[in-house]
Amino acid sequence: MEDTKSQFNTVIGICRELYIKKLKDYGASWRIMRVTSITDQIFIKAQRIRTLETTGNAMVDEGIFPEFIGIVNYGIIGLIQLELGDTMIQDIDTTKAIELYDKYITKTTELMLAKNHDYGEAWRLMRINSYTDLILSKIFRTKQIEDNKGATLVSEGIDANYMDMINYSLFALIKLHYGESKEA
Repeated sequence: MEDTKSQFNTVIGICRELYIKKLKDYGASWRIMRVTSITDQIFIKAQRIRTLETTGNAMVDEGIFPEFIGIVNYGIIGLIQLELGDTMIQDIDTTKAIELYDKYITKTTELMLAKNHDYGEAWRLMRINSYTDLILSKIFRTKQIEDNKGATLVSEGIDANYMDMINYSLFALIKLHYGESKEA
């Protein structure tokens, strides 16, 4: 599991670096986004991944790696928005935005490590397209919960679904980054 933790930290570093660069370019402009819009942004990225996996052909010269990074970063933004709520102004600076990113990526990683222990690293035997399908399923669950105003009877909430989407994306990024993406 130490290898998994090390690999997780590597791909998280890639995601975090892009998040920080975008913060420098745009500030925390995403603060105006409602959680439902963030869910839809994650959907767009996951749908593009599925299309590329299905067709094997991209009209825009970007592969699936940057899309999985986008899902990670928008998932973290979604968790931040759940905590802070949306607003019509950029009310946090870069330092606070990074602090919140670190808080939620740590919480998400801790969840992964606990689940990974219980599931015995089963993710390593999965195909990347299965992560894509699981992310899409989590998106549709999240949309249903959002349509129900956050109420669930027996299911996890929006935050848990975001964390699962982030972790599935990180698994895919590990497989792609380390060349482990061959079909299992």
